[in-house]
Amino acid sequence: MADLLERVLDKGIVIAGDIRINLLDIELLTIRIRLLIASVDRAREMGIDWWEHDPTLSSGDRRRDLAAENRRLRERLGELEAARSSEHTLDVDADPEAADERPARKGTGSRPRRAS
Repeated sequence: MADLLERVLDKGIVIAGDIRINLLDIELLTIRIRLLIASVDRAREMGIDWWEHDPTLSSGDRRRDLAAENRRLRERLGELEAARSSEHTLDVDADPEAADERPARKGTGSRPRRAS
């Protein structure tokens, strides 16, 4: 049995079949089944390597991609916060009284402090 399995994995085997369901000469359903049984090395020799590029099967690539995307998003957020901060500084420098008239934004820490 081990010799047979080794031979099949080394050479590869293809099983093909079609299932068709017809009703009164009208094709209702066709299922095409193609099955290839081979070792990973043999499959690579044939040019089959879809499992290496599938994100659901290759967690290492996915983690690297997520880490790179996370880094890019943090950099972009930093740029946007810096631009926002410089705009705010320019507005206050141009008209200091306008800064006092602006309503406080949520989460900016600009609420009046309570007397202790």
